[in-house]
Amino acid sequence: MSENTQGPEDGAEELAVEQSRMEHEHTADMSYLRKVVGASMAGTIVEWYEFFLYGTAATLVFGQLFFPDSDNPLDNIILAFGTYAVGFISRPLGGVVFGHIGDRIGRKSLLQFSLVLIGGSTFLMGCLPSFNQIGYWAPALLVTLRFIQGFALGGEWGGAVLLVTEHSPNKSRGFWGSFPQAGVPLGNLLATIVLLVLNSALSEEAFLSWGWRVGFWLSVVIVAIGYYIRTQVSDSPIFKAAKEQVEKEAAAGYGLMEVFRHYPRGVFTAMGLRFGENILYYMVVTFSITYLDHIGVETGRILTLLLFAHILHAFVVPAFGGLSDRIGRRTIYLIGSGSAIVWPFIAFPMFDTESTPMILGAIMLGLVVHGLMYSPQPAIMAEMFPTRMRYSGVSLGYQVTAIVAGSWAPLIGTALLRQFENWTAIAGYIAVAAAVSLIAALVMRESKGASLLEIDQDDRRRVIAGRSGS
Repeated sequence: MSENTQGPEDGAEELAVEQSRMEHEHTADMSYLRKVVGASMAGTIVEWYEFFLYGTAATLVFGQLFFPDSDNPLDNIILAFGTYAVGFISRPLGGVVFGHIGDRIGRKSLLQFSLVLIGGSTFLMGCLPSFNQIGYWAPALLVTLRFIQGFALGGEWGGAVLLVTEHSPNKSRGFWGSFPQAGVPLGNLLATIVLLVLNSALSEEAFLSWGWRVGFWLSVVIVAIGYYIRTQVSDSPIFKAAKEQVEKEAAAGYGLMEVFRHYPRGVFTAMGLRFGENILYYMVVTFSITYLDHIGVETGRILTLLLFAHILHAFVVPAFGGLSDRIGRRTIYLIGSGSAIVWPFIAFPMFDTESTPMILGAIMLGLVVHGLMYSPQPAIMAEMFPTRMRYSGVSLGYQVTAIVAGSWAPLIGTALLRQFENWTAIAGYIAVAAAVSLIAALVMRESKGASLLEIDQDDRRRVIAGRSGS
């Protein structure tokens, strides 16, 4: 062995010492951790503002402007939700590409790129001509931009939550890791406020003609703010140490194939946990607009109620994230997924009353139930994979599920409503989806308080053992 060459055991010991030193240095600095959380949330709020702006506009605007007329108004909404689904289909591709590159070069630079990409595509959506102006080019261009938007968001989530969870102390990773999740209701809240103001201030004709575009154009301003904030932080010490180790060890790879080869249980468990949660959310915040509009509830009232519900959601997400640090990730998820099975059978009769307090109560209850599942996800998924392939692992587990879950949920809900003209089949659909997540929660391993350093050390021992046996 040459003078500069280390044996496996020496390298593992050096990695442990260096990671431990740097991990302690940064996690002990709460002011820096709060800055990391702020940077992560800033981008997440921006990107989810733009993503959910599309979802709301799909119900209120796109069906009328970007598709040919139909005798049944639900037909055009179904077509609009079809383009909505494209964004979810492209998200796994973005997750794979960003995850692979992000595990190699870092989280921060890709997060900045994803922010610019989703901002640009959203701005251009606001510039698109309607179907009456350019015919079928209108939906074709809309689908293309939606694909780009989804691709960028697919890479955003994994990087945002890892930026926080890899900086967080073991004992409070659930709490800090839930803050990027709170960026989702805050982004949705921002989108709802913008559309509510435009819808209230403008006539229906003006809103459909140009008013809805303003919300998309505003993305330029908020992207610039989010981008600047993200320039103020750096990748975590544990990632930098793992990157250096991967560069030294040819056997220690990263990316898609490595995750499936070494951690298939983690990937599929994450998918199962995500399935019911993802469907529930889009049925609560997107399909509920369609359902309530269908039974005659005025659009402005729906948006106002959603606004208050998003505020509640933003508060309960970090609260439940902190609770998962105390009573466990698995317990929180079991309560959430079990409640999600019951929610639709309570909520839709409440919707049917057309009473403002009852509708608000149903939506808020749905988002509280969702928060129980959504809050601990960053910590759960981060604790499933070693640092060298964590971006790929969490992106796969989180984003691939969207292809068969949230992407089709509003469309399936609308199709079931069109077919049966009642909510029973819709409630059954939500309950079955929640049952999938309940099963995944039952088989998942509790990881409360897990050390990312120890996970990396276990992974390194596996690499060494595999190399010795080859």
